[in-house]
Amino acid sequence: MNTRQPPKQWDLFCTVIDNHGDLGVCWRLARQLADAGQSVRLWVDDASALAWMAPDNWQAQWPHIRVRPWADASDLALLASLPPGDVCVEAFGCTLPETFVAHAVATRSKQPAWINLEYLSAESWVPRMHGLPSPVMSGPAKGWSKAFFYPGFTADTGGLLREADLLARQQSFDSAAWREQHAPNLAPDGLLISLFCYEPAALPQLLSQLVGTPHHLLVTPGRPLAAVQQAVAHMTAQPSWSTLPYTDQNGFDEMLWVCDLNFVRGEDSLVRALWAGQPFIWHIYPQDDNAHHAKLEAFLDWLQAPESLRQAHRVWNGLEGGELTIPHAGLLAEWTACVHTARQQLSSQADLVSQLIAHMAPPHTAP
Repeated sequence: MNTRQPPKQWDLFCTVIDNHGDLGVCWRLARQLADAGQSVRLWVDDASALAWMAPDNWQAQWPHIRVRPWADASDLALLASLPPGDVCVEAFGCTLPETFVAHAVATRSKQPAWINLEYLSAESWVPRMHGLPSPVMSGPAKGWSKAFFYPGFTADTGGLLREADLLARQQSFDSAAWREQHAPNLAPDGLLISLFCYEPAALPQLLSQLVGTPHHLLVTPGRPLAAVQQAVAHMTAQPSWSTLPYTDQNGFDEMLWVCDLNFVRGEDSLVRALWAGQPFIWHIYPQDDNAHHAKLEAFLDWLQAPESLRQAHRVWNGLEGGELTIPHAGLLAEWTACVHTARQQLSSQADLVSQLIAHMAPPHTAP
């Protein structure tokens, strides 16, 4: 007979490298674990982005989440005052403070679950690596073992982050009111386009394509805004565009639901664009050794992207030259159908949090 497992205490470790993408994923993970009845301590070296990424009342909404400075994980007196953790998650290969690990070894009769949560990829090796153990060969936890957990797009991976109420929120959202607030002068035949990117070489080309059209570009703050401001300063004719304020994660999702075409970047917003079900072009995080090229192609293969969408991605990411054009109605419909098919496939798979919790459950034994 199966019984519901008691909630566990999760220690989630995150280092912010740049762009707050790692924190964005970890914050979504923390809140979804809390929504599932778990308790979470989020240890982070720079939590400043939570000032806009999380809603103002997040402490009341998720009372079982505690955000703690990374340095506190090296404070033995503090660690001794906290309830012991059941699960430790090191996100994206961050190295846990040795004091925290040594304290766990000294105070636990058996090893807590230790998960190495990896980056998202559609590459063929991901299912083979997902779930594999990784023995700890040195340090205070020598003899313990971690488990690799790979998010992914197929049923043989760890899945994607997805809130239980996501579909209901999408269906009840007032898209018309949002558009009226943020683009009140949009022409009936104009596209509403969102821009969340790094600094793609094709950005001036995109902006030039918008000049003289009924389309309107919504630019997110930070690096996208700086890149657009630099580009339009050298243009004689201006596209129709405006700036969005910083918003929490639900607000970002709503933007993706409403826009006719979304330019997104990094890992978190790629997943949100898939759930939004709207056509999108992904700006993958660039790596010095160009490893992101194979990663992008693997994603486009999984997506079964039509050639026009593949070319747009390659041009936007600098993999090839060519013209980046705003899709006409026929192409936009083709891109939409592609994303809808992918979303339907993903919706039938277990989400990341459900799989993590299931991974923590003890094996079932015969009665």
